[in-house]
Amino acid sequence: MTALAISVLLVILILLRIPVAFAIMISGLIGLIVIGRGNVIDGVLETIPASSVNSFTLSAIPLFIFMAQLVLLSGLLDSLFDAARSVVGRVRGGTAVAAVGAGTAFAAVSGSSTASAATLAYTSVGKMIDEGYNPKTASGIVAAVGTLAAMIPPSIALVFYAITAETSVGDQLIAGFLPGIVIALAIIVTMYITILRNTNSAPRGERTSFSEKTSSTAKASPILILFAAVVGSIYIGLATPTEAAALGCLAAFLLAAIYRRATVKGLINAVMETVKSTAMIFAIIISAHVFGHFITETKVAPTIVEWIEGLAFPAFGIMLIIGLFYVVLGFFMDQIAIIALTVPIVAPVVVALGYDPIWFGILVVVLAEIGLVTPPLGLNVFVVSKSAGRPVGEVFRGAIPYVFALLAVALIFLIWPEIVLWIPENR
Repeated sequence: MTALAISVLLVILILLRIPVAFAIMISGLIGLIVIGRGNVIDGVLETIPASSVNSFTLSAIPLFIFMAQLVLLSGLLDSLFDAARSVVGRVRGGTAVAAVGAGTAFAAVSGSSTASAATLAYTSVGKMIDEGYNPKTASGIVAAVGTLAAMIPPSIALVFYAITAETSVGDQLIAGFLPGIVIALAIIVTMYITILRNTNSAPRGERTSFSEKTSSTAKASPILILFAAVVGSIYIGLATPTEAAALGCLAAFLLAAIYRRATVKGLINAVMETVKSTAMIFAIIISAHVFGHFITETKVAPTIVEWIEGLAFPAFGIMLIIGLFYVVLGFFMDQIAIIALTVPIVAPVVVALGYDPIWFGILVVVLAEIGLVTPPLGLNVFVVSKSAGRPVGEVFRGAIPYVFALLAVALIFLIWPEIVLWIPENR
């Protein structure tokens, strides 16, 4: 009962717009006081801040973030979009498909949904509208495509989940590749369904010659090589995720230097953005460990496992309830906070039901992605609105069909876990 009351307090604090890390920390400390363990607070605050982030594996997070910032600095996303547009732009809706393709490729070196959405919005939304696309269609699909960065390796969310759930970081990252492609295809199919009534809302683009296709593809090839080097080294076991991230940083810096974008100002900005993002994530990690200490003291996780094992209820039905729980959480919290707070409690339950923890990580991220394009949080919607100069309401309306697409994909993964586990099990 105490754990439930403290959880309600946490939700209230978040709704009051207190920063998530502070809300988690305050709730955990109050919880320890309520259960009569206030005497351990000094020890918890002395040891947890250092012990919770003192990890070689965790260093992959700032390295992947820095790699993404260096790729942004290189300006290669424009080349990605132009290459995809030259290949498929002539078909109806081709420029939107090109945006999905460019977003998928950029996700493979980004790891951040909001960074991917913001950059792609700046690059592609205006061009689609100039070609005659319905602004709602153009902005909505870009907001949805931004979610791919949370799934396709090197996803920051998947790295963090693997560390939290104590699964293999390499296997967790590799497991996100095929689901990411499935989500990209689902977004494309959904876009074509939405334009059935008015095909002019997604017109044909300009025809390009073979030489133009070849030239634009060659310009985009460095970013594809970077992805192959980072993910490939993890897949074949040549490097750990942290080592691969360091390799990616070096390669991304060389790209920025080759394209003469590695200015002092640009590099300082990349470092500052990396520091800010890392500080936010690490603050949540530290706070979640404090909250987790309270949860451990109240023995919530084993109690829930015992209770569920005693239910005469099918595992699939329980997973549907858990899935709904994550969808609701996504309306109010970002992925890192959701993972930090819930995975230590829910993952043991899922494993007790007979499911694979790596598969569960993919499911959690898919469901948490929905919160990126739905109110009130809708981070991707707000960054697309700001970057593309479109009204927030318009972007939200344009993103609605893709919410159902993500729900459908999550259901597919729930019914057929083999889709998620095929690559990790066949490495």
